[in-house]
Amino acid sequence: IHTNYEYIPFQSNYILQLHRDLLKYTEHSYGGKYKTTPNEIDAVLPNGEKIMLFKPLDPYETPEAIESICHSYQIALEEEFVDPLILIPCVILDFLCVHPFSDGNGRMSRLLTLLLLYKNDYVIGKYISIEKEIADTKESYYQALSLSDDRWRIAENDPKPFIKYMLGIILKCYREFEKRLTISEKSGAKSTAYDIVKNFALDTIGTFTKRDVMESCPSLGSSSVELALKKLVEDKTIKRIGKGRASKYVRFDAY
Repeated sequence: IHTNYEYIPFQSNYILQLHRDLLKYTEHSYGGKYKTTPNEIDAVLPNGEKIMLFKPLDPYETPEAIESICHSYQIALEEEFVDPLILIPCVILDFLCVHPFSDGNGRMSRLLTLLLLYKNDYVIGKYISIEKEIADTKESYYQALSLSDDRWRIAENDPKPFIKYMLGIILKCYREFEKRLTISEKSGAKSTAYDIVKNFALDTIGTFTKRDVMESCPSLGSSSVELALKKLVEDKTIKRIGKGRASKYVRFDAY
């Protein structure tokens, strides 16, 4: 999707092929095939309890429903009666309500979100992980989905909660990208890894990890970040908290 989105149309046969490739290296034999038994959308509560959120369409209804979603999307796009940023969450909501596969529906929905955003010139997913942002707000995701799929079967549902949630995720990704660009601009094109990491550290309130640095300074490799952090600890710009993978860092002037 990252490299060939222009050549991947939003069609049912391509959706099946993406699902096939998604499960290619698993033990599952149903990759690239619609569900053959009924399924449901569940959520796991913080206490471990599993609850059913929604009962999707039955297997015999699924192929036609996916065809209808793809066809309706193309018509809406061509007639331009709704902005793509509003249309895409509606398409993904319908896909999730159909729940066409025995496994991988959530992952497929995020891949299709990425694909449709790319095809409409919103390529933020190349730089910031949309899937990670959704994973980090899973509780809000399930809540929005639950509010928006109510009465979906009789076409009386309200998609606004899910639309607002997805727009919030996209906006958050763009803001994170802007933040990373700002760090790069402050560092300057000829800055060393030490300078770049130092700028990040001085611009950060509270603790941060090596991973945080790497995500915010994508031009740097793991070893460069590690060496820079070590030097910053030595010159007392930052203080190290903990050891090994659990290590965190904080500005020295915070103590």
